[in-house]
Amino acid sequence: MKQQTGRNDKEAIYRQIAKWMWLAAGAVLLGICLVFIGLSFTDLPSVQQLENPKSEEASLVIGSNGEVIGRYYTENRVPVTFDQLSPNLVNALIATEDERFYDHSGIDFEALGRIAVKTVLLGQRSSGGGSTITQQLAKLLFTEQVSRNIWERGLQKLKEWIIAVRLEKRYTKEEIIAMYLNKFNFINGAYGIKAASEIYFDKEQDELSVDEAAMLIGMLKNPSLFDPLRRADTVLHRRMVVLKQMEKNELITAEAYDTLRQRPLNLRYTRQSHVDGIAPYFRMELAKDVKRLLASENIRKADGSNYDIYRDGLRIYTTIDPEMQRIAETVMKKHMSQVQGRFWETWGVVNKDPWEYTTSSEHEVPVSIRKAGLQDLLRQSDRYQSLRAQYLDGVLANINEDVELVFHADDREVERIIADEEDGTTIAGLVERNLISTALAAQYRKVKRSPHFPKLKKQWAALQKAVDKAFSTEVDMKVFAYNDRMETDTVMTPLDSIKYHRMILQTGILAVDPVTGQVKVWVGGVGFKYFKYDHNRTSRQVGSTFKPFVYATAIAQQGFSPCYQVYDLPQTITPGDGNFNLLKEWTPRNSDGKYSGQLFTLKEGLKQSKNTVSVHLMKQLGDTEPVRGLVNQMGIDSSARYPNGRYRVPRQPSICLGATDLTNMEMTGAYTTFANNGIFNKPYFIERIEDKDGKKLYEGIPEENVAINPNANHVMVEMLKYSAGVYNVKSEVGGKTGTTNDYVDGWFMGITPSLVVGTWVGGEDRWIRFRSIQYGQGSKMAKPFFKMFLQELEKRDSIDYDPTARFYRPSGDIGIEMDCSEYLRNQLPEDEEENEEFENEGFSEDLFGEDFR
Repeated sequence: MKQQTGRNDKEAIYRQIAKWMWLAAGAVLLGICLVFIGLSFTDLPSVQQLENPKSEEASLVIGSNGEVIGRYYTENRVPVTFDQLSPNLVNALIATEDERFYDHSGIDFEALGRIAVKTVLLGQRSSGGGSTITQQLAKLLFTEQVSRNIWERGLQKLKEWIIAVRLEKRYTKEEIIAMYLNKFNFINGAYGIKAASEIYFDKEQDELSVDEAAMLIGMLKNPSLFDPLRRADTVLHRRMVVLKQMEKNELITAEAYDTLRQRPLNLRYTRQSHVDGIAPYFRMELAKDVKRLLASENIRKADGSNYDIYRDGLRIYTTIDPEMQRIAETVMKKHMSQVQGRFWETWGVVNKDPWEYTTSSEHEVPVSIRKAGLQDLLRQSDRYQSLRAQYLDGVLANINEDVELVFHADDREVERIIADEEDGTTIAGLVERNLISTALAAQYRKVKRSPHFPKLKKQWAALQKAVDKAFSTEVDMKVFAYNDRMETDTVMTPLDSIKYHRMILQTGILAVDPVTGQVKVWVGGVGFKYFKYDHNRTSRQVGSTFKPFVYATAIAQQGFSPCYQVYDLPQTITPGDGNFNLLKEWTPRNSDGKYSGQLFTLKEGLKQSKNTVSVHLMKQLGDTEPVRGLVNQMGIDSSARYPNGRYRVPRQPSICLGATDLTNMEMTGAYTTFANNGIFNKPYFIERIEDKDGKKLYEGIPEENVAINPNANHVMVEMLKYSAGVYNVKSEVGGKTGTTNDYVDGWFMGITPSLVVGTWVGGEDRWIRFRSIQYGQGSKMAKPFFKMFLQELEKRDSIDYDPTARFYRPSGDIGIEMDCSEYLRNQLPEDEEENEEFENEGFSEDLFGEDFR
């Protein structure tokens, strides 16, 4: 009986224990449910956030053939869809990270049970992880890594579970895989799987081999630990683990595993940056235009905010032809290498420094200005700024406590104040010349009275000594050079390197389809790594490339024939002539200062750039407005003014010689008129902009304008064909060279029926120039590029260029005599000699004005 009672007592105890265990389990489950419910009302992502997870994506610049030619980004991330993913990546990912990925709904309870038994009860460290791919995506998208204590880590894991379940409800398994691989940071600038495959293996992700895919998937565990650039042995071992998992899941055979695990990493690491790829100058200028467009009121996101070119994954479709661009860049390097070689020879003969060399030219920039420019370049350098911070930052900070004065990085304020302390006149002189205001002068003088001024003087003197030593000591460095790397290693003083790079001649090249206005090629300089300044939107003096506008005006408005003759004699416009409003006589000379006295036809005068002929036509027009009006119709805004109020296209007769500064973009655009039957097409290069979902944000609209009547335009085309002097090409071509005073700027504007090419060559500074016309004219500096470029285009059937195209000729009688024999027969009295010459006696050099060729 007692035994039975004892048994009953034990059973009662067991029942009681079981009861409490069930109650405890229920309480745990209830607690978990309450925690889940509570977490659901915390900072978990909303439905909208889940459907539109935030991820910084690179914006793509796309060429006319669909090729991606560049990216804008803070994170170089370009997403790919699941259909685009390499099967090798997908197989490696699932085999390694989540074998039951297609069987769970975001949480793998079997894996959790395995961890609970093996890790918690049996203490096995190799039991594996329990996070699914969906949970890892949840962590990447919406939670942060927390490691302060076990409770915070536990809460974070619960949040990941909730988010993972929600993600599974809103996305397919395939979308989750693509999102995860697109979001992951593979380090070393590789954001997302596309960038990772490009950076580590220099190939597209869908081209990855099994072992390459395994290496990248292996990095998912811990990219810093499994960094292939720093820990090759560790990465090889991790890759072997991934391959073993693929074998285990029967995704590769045992034989394949044995072969693949022995392969080296075969990395082809390629560092990427914004400037990688073709057309870097174009992409720099494009970014400016796109930012301006995105700032407009009618382009906004759904929430009303602005799009970000660096984060929002835009698709920018451009007119640039990638293949044509590559040809232009290759030809440019070959041509400019030859021009630069002649330039070095020119200065090597005299062994002179362009910053000190002087001539008798009236247009020469004073040495003082040249040296000041060199000093500015020195002070802009990183080397100078580092020394400046060391010597001046502290004392300038102290002075700013007493005087609220902005000290510029070029130290103009410090230099002026110390100079005034020495001579007592510098500050007053600056005020007198209106270079500084009286208020700023007062601040300068207050600095002189500051108790910190003596220390400033001392530190300034010390800085000058340090700078002199640093910039005159030879060091190892890389400099720009024309070779495969476009740079070379050398030993040079920092000052000499500044001069060297400033003496590298630059170029601006545009190729535009005259029928559509689409910009096909944009080369803004000789090497973006060393020279960031674009030269297609930079104003430079245009010289004789402007003369065709004067000729076109005379032909269109007064019916001049290209056979019309003008004596090569000094042409003078005097006060009272026409509507020129001159205060004194103006008698420009020819470029060589000589006059033949012969009769020149207009077409010969244009070909030889005779200033006498251009001035004669300007006198016949009687006003600058007809020419200014025509160029306005050809896309050059004649109403535009400089900040000082002067017109960019002056109301002065000197415009007939090209005495105006314009951009290569403006000039190339204007010449599309000649190539397109008198119809101007404004150059454009943005076809459209779309957001990452394909929504169109902007579309480029071609702008055209009838500028010249077809008959007059045909006459001009024939004259440009005669003037061009481009031989050994299949294309029908026309063109005009331009050379400015002292051979500072060399131009060639070349036209074909399907492409207009504008080329400018020159130095960054006006004193960086050839010393004679032998090599310093546009026909040597710029025209050879045009010929070489066309020849390369004509060789390639794959290029969208037709060398057989011909300029349009209006039907019927154009009303202007083109046959010079017939024209002269009708113009000259019987027995009159056609080749009269003029003796240029009695004309002295002081009668001649400015010379623009």
